[in-house]
Order: sequence, then C-alpha cells, then structure tokens
Amino acid sequence: MLPLVLCLMPVGLTAHPHVFVDTGLDVIFDDQNRLTHVRVTWAYDDFYSLLILEDLGLDSDADNILAPWEQKRLQGFDMNWVEGFNGDLDATLGGQQLQLSRPMEPTAELRDGRIITTHLREVTGQPQVGGETLSIKPYDETFYVSYDLTLPVRLTGEHTCLTERIDPDIDQKLSEMRAFLLSLDVNADLEENDIPLIGEQFATEIRITCPNS
Repeated sequence: MLPLVLCLMPVGLTAHPHVFVDTGLDVIFDDQNRLTHVRVTWAYDDFYSLLILEDLGLDSDADNILAPWEQKRLQGFDMNWVEGFNGDLDATLGGQQLQLSRPMEPTAELRDGRIITTHLREVTGQPQVGGETLSIKPYDETFYVSYDLTLPVRLTGEHTCLTERIDPDIDQKLSEMRAFLLSLDVNADLEENDIPLIGEQFATEIRITCPNS
C-alpha cells in the first residue's frame, strides 16, 4: 500500500487530499466473458514521488534515471498492504461486492520525476459479467489520497461491453460537507459527532455493461 503512515491516519481528520494519484484501469476478461483480473496503474504526484525517492535513497543525482539496483528497490514499495486493506479499489457486480486478491506482478518506474506503478489483482470466482453492471471505483475513503482517473481505462479480451464514466459533482459534495461542519458546535468532538468517510463521494465510477452471451 502507500507507506504505512498513510493507512494509519486518523479517519475523518482531513478535509482535502494530501497525495494525488493519476489512476488507470485495465479490466481483463477471458474468452468466455468472465472477469478474471483488474490491472491498476498509479502515477504519483511529483512531490510525493520526491518524498519516496528520498526515503528510499534513490536517484540522488536527480537525473530521473534509476540504476538497476534502484529500480529493484523501488519495485513493490507500495505493495506491502496491511491485512484488510482493499487497495483503495471498490468493485461490484450487480450490486454485489467482488473480492479481489492481494496485488501481484508489481512494476515501478520513474518517469519525468513521477513514480508510476502497476499491480494485478485477481477477481475471486471469475464471474460472468453478461447482463449485470460491473462498477469499479478507485478511492481512499478518508480522502487523504485522491485517485483521479486521468489514465486510460481499458477492457482487455472483451469487445462488446459498453463503458460509462460517472464523475462526482465536486462542488456539490464540498458544499454538503461544509454545511455539515458548520452545523457543529465550535467545541464539538469530531469523532463523537461521527464525521463521515467522504472519499467515496468524490470517487469517479466506471460502469461496464456487457450483453448476455
């Protein structure tokens, strides 16, 4: 996962993201139209990339070129997920939660000052998608990390499915959160008032529908 400190941040204490990740998805089907894997691409923002490079002692000459040993050290740095972490990826089929494996086949590279990583996740049961809506949303529920679907979203092995992108109304969601916070007493205990997890409200959703086979 992102370094452990991010996953241990107190829930609800941040009102805006601190790490920005351009995200891409490759949704993979087999020849029987079964959903088998999702490959995720994360491109970290420049500042966070710099912090990681400094923390790992990489690219000390700042030439954006990694030696083989540096490349090896970088690979998988964000894959040490704690138990129960969902990889900041929510996937449902017909409204039912899909179970995804832990990350496999990690890659990492440094490109123009940004760290870009990929990982593969297997879909438990390899369900048939025909006739149901597949929903995929990358998000951090605490909104400490912002996942922006600016990179390609591809379907591999399936050519008859339709893809729809549902972007959140950011201004509306911010207005609702602001109104909620203003309704609280200035001395209110935020945890006692059950500050909501807002990450999902700011998530872009990818909906995939496939015809019955």
